[in-house]
Amino acid sequence: MIETPAPQVPETVVARDWLSIVGAYRHPDIKRSVGEIIVTAVPFALLWAATYAAYQVSFWLALLVAVPAGGFLTRLFLIQHDCGHGAFFKKRATNDWVGRVIGVLTLTPYEVWRRSHAAHHATSGNLDKRGVGDIDTMTVREFMSMSRWQQWRYRLYRHPVVLFGLGPAFIFLLHQRLPFGQMREWRPWLSAMGTNLGIAATFGGMAWFVGLGPFLAVHIPIVLAAATLGIWLFYIQHQFEDTYWAHSGEWSHQTAALLGSSYYEMPKPLQWLTANIGIHNVHHLYSRVPYYRLPEVLRDYPELGSIRRIRFLEGFKECVLKLWDEDAHRLVPFRELKQRVYA
Repeated sequence: MIETPAPQVPETVVARDWLSIVGAYRHPDIKRSVGEIIVTAVPFALLWAATYAAYQVSFWLALLVAVPAGGFLTRLFLIQHDCGHGAFFKKRATNDWVGRVIGVLTLTPYEVWRRSHAAHHATSGNLDKRGVGDIDTMTVREFMSMSRWQQWRYRLYRHPVVLFGLGPAFIFLLHQRLPFGQMREWRPWLSAMGTNLGIAATFGGMAWFVGLGPFLAVHIPIVLAAATLGIWLFYIQHQFEDTYWAHSGEWSHQTAALLGSSYYEMPKPLQWLTANIGIHNVHHLYSRVPYYRLPEVLRDYPELGSIRRIRFLEGFKECVLKLWDEDAHRLVPFRELKQRVYA
């Protein structure tokens, strides 16, 4: 196969010291941060109550109301996400305690998630350091060298029903209850057990108040809606055709951020609901920038909005991409392998 040159960022962009440029926006506004929590937590509580009221009429009506409730739960998770980066408040202790409390609602132990997500930021796009805090991605060569059983397992894992349905449910309802991947240290276990106790106390009290059956019928769909939206956002931020993967010797943080993280352009209401996480290239350049300041960076440096830009509906086309082609420097679908075999 003729090797295709890797996609490049214009020299006028790649040559800039983006760490220093974007780092100037890292300072949070305390009043704004508190306001963001209020305008997220209050609507979530109201929508939860509305979902419960709808359940008294019809389970299917409750499912409809659960979707926007799940959207606000996702937004709470993204506030927790910024706390994990130390971006939402000036003091680390404030970030940590707000993140821990929100973790009870999002079913996400704060310390466990913060560590795995930090690994994601430190290794995103590095072919030699895959497997922590990211979506498993095989290269074409690796896939072709697998047994049929291993190929089938990978195909199943990358199927949309598993990736955006069964997978999110497993991660948020079961996997995050016990941090088996971090068994050697006590902090992740303390975080997980503390979160589990908080979940038991909070949700147990709610179930006692409204009844276990109604509570589960209301809350589980909200959690699943939030989990699916969250995994989808995480997917489209890095899994697109001209993304970036490189071996350690060629990998750099800035190039991975510019080329391997998308600017997922959404309608303004969705951009607000998802806490500007679609401006993911800027977030990866400097993760301590509060999400409400990310649009300021694009306003002042519009060139960042033209790199790896994916429009809202275009993003759904990326679901067919499954394997990284090291020769062509792009993600490819499984069907391309058949074309090569019969070419």
